[in-house]
Amino acid sequence: MADDGRDEQPEEHVSGGWGSVSGMAKVFARERPDHTLSTLWRQNKARGFMCTSCAWGKPAHTHAFEFCENGAKSTIWELTSDRCTPEFFSAHTLTELRTWADYDLEMTGRLTEPMRYATDSDTYVRCSWEEAFDGIREHLRALQAPEAVFYASGKASLEASYLYALLARVYGNNNLPDSSNMCHETTSVGLKKVIGSPVGTCVLEDFEHCDAIFYFGQNPGTNSPRFLHPLQEAVKRGCKIITFNPVREAGLLHFINPQNPLQMVTQTPTELSHMYLQVRPGGDISALMGMCKRVFHRDEAERAAGREGILDQAFIEQHTAGIDAFRQAAETASWDAIEAHSGLARADLEAAADVYCEASNVIGVYGMGLTQHVHGSQSIGMLVNLLLLRGNLGREGAGISPVRGHSNVQGQRTVGISEKPELVPLDKLAEMFAFDPPRKKGRTTVEVCEGVRDGSVRAFVSLGGNFVRAIPEQNAMENAWKELALTVYVATKLNRSHLVHGKASYLLPCLARSEQDMQGGVPQAVSIEDSFSHIHGSMGHATPASPHLRSEPSIVAGIAAAVLPSHPKRPWLIWGADYSRVRTLIEETYPEMFRDYEARMFHKGGFYRGNPAHERKWETPSGKAEFTTPTVSSALGVGDAPGRFHLITMRSNDQFNTTIYGFSDRLRGLEGSRAIVLMNRQDVADQGLEAGDVVALASDAGDGVEREVDGLTVTVFDLPRGCVGGYYPEMNPLVPLWYHDQASKTPAAKGVPVRVRRSARAAPLTEVV
Repeated sequence: MADDGRDEQPEEHVSGGWGSVSGMAKVFARERPDHTLSTLWRQNKARGFMCTSCAWGKPAHTHAFEFCENGAKSTIWELTSDRCTPEFFSAHTLTELRTWADYDLEMTGRLTEPMRYATDSDTYVRCSWEEAFDGIREHLRALQAPEAVFYASGKASLEASYLYALLARVYGNNNLPDSSNMCHETTSVGLKKVIGSPVGTCVLEDFEHCDAIFYFGQNPGTNSPRFLHPLQEAVKRGCKIITFNPVREAGLLHFINPQNPLQMVTQTPTELSHMYLQVRPGGDISALMGMCKRVFHRDEAERAAGREGILDQAFIEQHTAGIDAFRQAAETASWDAIEAHSGLARADLEAAADVYCEASNVIGVYGMGLTQHVHGSQSIGMLVNLLLLRGNLGREGAGISPVRGHSNVQGQRTVGISEKPELVPLDKLAEMFAFDPPRKKGRTTVEVCEGVRDGSVRAFVSLGGNFVRAIPEQNAMENAWKELALTVYVATKLNRSHLVHGKASYLLPCLARSEQDMQGGVPQAVSIEDSFSHIHGSMGHATPASPHLRSEPSIVAGIAAAVLPSHPKRPWLIWGADYSRVRTLIEETYPEMFRDYEARMFHKGGFYRGNPAHERKWETPSGKAEFTTPTVSSALGVGDAPGRFHLITMRSNDQFNTTIYGFSDRLRGLEGSRAIVLMNRQDVADQGLEAGDVVALASDAGDGVEREVDGLTVTVFDLPRGCVGGYYPEMNPLVPLWYHDQASKTPAAKGVPVRVRRSARAAPLTEVV
């Protein structure tokens, strides 16, 4: 045990290896999927289908198996042999189903037919597609345009997303929140401010040329396991990975490559992180400030000795603005404050900075652990500051690389899913489709929730996703949700959101991306964008789960044709029957990014849509990349107080976002129940508790609102003092709706103020038998 009460993470927990193979096998045995082997063989390959799990890049030169554990689980999960039929719903009221666990709901299998909510029986009942479209038309036409919301999850293709955004705008609003609002919107806002681009600057090949990777708040072992391959290759050629994360995650410690026979036989892992620094939640701003302070100090010392400095002065003078104010802030920042807010020792931060100074090419990688804070945008600004000091943006082997979640969440923004009208070529849309696009800003995820609560939002249409389960203050929001006039859910499988319905509700089953999509006897392809701004074609081959399923583009087109006035320039049903016509529209709308779209969409490795910041073209007001001076030392919105803890919400190894594949968090050595709270050993003792005690977490946000999650088993874990961990989405009721990044309104779920108290319960909230 470490001196500060933290337990060392068991060494046997490694990412990859036989554990990964076993994890896939367990899901396979349970789901008994059809077409699995042939589908997995085509996954993430040219002329195959693009994984619906994470957005990691798809290489031009693929491995024999170009999928990871979670990607395979996602595919197997959707290709399950189980079916959720109208007969299932006739046997279970929605009131009853709301008592089921998330896992049990999705285990019912694939949805097979369109359904509508029947008030008299409190069930979903079978309806035809025409009946569903007519009912949606009746309700949407009865509302004022601002009262409806069109939400999109990150799985929808570029073609479906483009049509969906057009549907919302022709209807009359920009109420187009998507899963980016919940997760990575801070990137879109924060990066746009400082480098002029809302997305990362790296391409996949940059990881072949970097000398150091500074890694913040992201867990590849659980969230993007295919990333482990380039990380392993980078380490083998001498690249140093410096990791900042409150949790010691196995995915950044040890990796056994399942496609390396020697590693699998010898069980000898690659050690990934050169340094692993367990920063406090929200402490990244101070940690980065400490490193920048060291870089400035070393630069001055080198110049004083008559040698070439550390800073890239030519780059700074030509390409940046604002360094003087930032330099002054770094020089005056006290090491005592830096250590207190970061939870890290000066010597460690200086050692990390020395790695930065000695590396020619550096990539900054980050996830939601950096961004999902009240001042997350400032954390991004600080990481960009570090990279700018030595010109590590816009050249080979260097740059900033946010790791996105859903496979096309970035692409949806590219083709118009945005509540911000200034990000969309509205004049071009007006010309192409003969309508007057709305110019008023639409609602973010947080603003949608506020609107549902105050009654100004009356209809919610959801293109995929599990919105009600994923949002803050889940318990309070579910009560408000039931007052909506209309809810429409497009989905492959049943989830919690579908049971939290409006007065009228429709559940519309769609094809999975891995399934064959035939329109008029012609197989259709769709496309997605990965984290590196590359566009990939995707074609499913598996037999659809039901003959009654429709594709997402077809469903969107059907709703639009039913709801909106007909016009010769808007032939929705023709577009929904031939996606190449939609790609022609996308290319016309965004000609620079989608030049020769149809011809290039199946290029190996995808085609690059471009990124000005990648070419050192800074689309900022100054025309340069901006150094920014933080106004806070911690990204947390609520500081420390006696008895207060900062909750980190976490995903397990057996889930992707809100989808729960099982109850094995193998990489953390946790099995069985998700109703747990992870705590530092000394914090457990200081609270008068013992491992195995059952407790509740209560909100300590200071707003007088009671929020609580009860029935959690205390589990001792290697965390910094004052930090606790719990699973997402189970901990969502503790996140205040107002507790979000100041610039983007992304919920701040990585540093939620809570207190721990003993529970009156004798057993955990949920147990797995």
